[in-house]
Amino acid sequence: MDISRYKKYISEETMMGPNSVRILAELFDRHPLQFAADDLILDLGCGTGLTSLVIAKETGAKVYANDLWVSAQENGKRFAQWGIAEQVKPICEDANNLHFGKKQFNALVSIDSYHYFAGHEGFFQEKILPFMKDSGVVLIGIPGLKDEYTGRAEELLTDWLGDNAFMFKSPAHWKELIGSHGRIESVKTWEMDCFKKAWSDWLAANNEYACGDRQYFETIIKPYTCFVGIYIQLK
Repeated sequence: MDISRYKKYISEETMMGPNSVRILAELFDRHPLQFAADDLILDLGCGTGLTSLVIAKETGAKVYANDLWVSAQENGKRFAQWGIAEQVKPICEDANNLHFGKKQFNALVSIDSYHYFAGHEGFFQEKILPFMKDSGVVLIGIPGLKDEYTGRAEELLTDWLGDNAFMFKSPAHWKELIGSHGRIESVKTWEMDCFKKAWSDWLAANNEYACGDRQYFETIIKPYTCFVGIYIQLK
């Protein structure tokens, strides 16, 4: 995926953390998605809709852009400005209480958000799987803990993340949490390669949250954390 195509959309206004387009690009490079115009993809935790834009452009499918923190009205205005209002539908719902049809989506993509709501066994089977079509694909890219530090998130990350340190889990742990099901064909997790570049883009931003992260990058973020890639293929 050519990330330069989206350079004009990546800004301090649209970024809410490490560059989500770089994370998405690595997922698409490893597992490309190509669909018809009437196929549906759920962008779960889309933030300002930056990832929704890229998903729509790269796959050709219709995208449901869902986020709890950014209103559908705000994202709708952005999508209109970007010229994708016909292809991307903004939604504002809690990931634990989604209102979609059974087996509605061909694919689900979730960038830098899944760890906020899905860090317990059974979530995928109960809250995500019912909405996925047979042979569907799920691609997730989230911040996490390197495998060698599994189980030590609160010990290592609390100074930076406070009470949210528990959300960071290793690739191996995430594979366990996704678990198994009769509809799941395979689950792959890995430590992503885009860590340095995605973080560099974010730390260069003139943003109060980026400024807060800068003071912990060399001592905590860089040595202990990674981005976790998750690929799930359904039967």
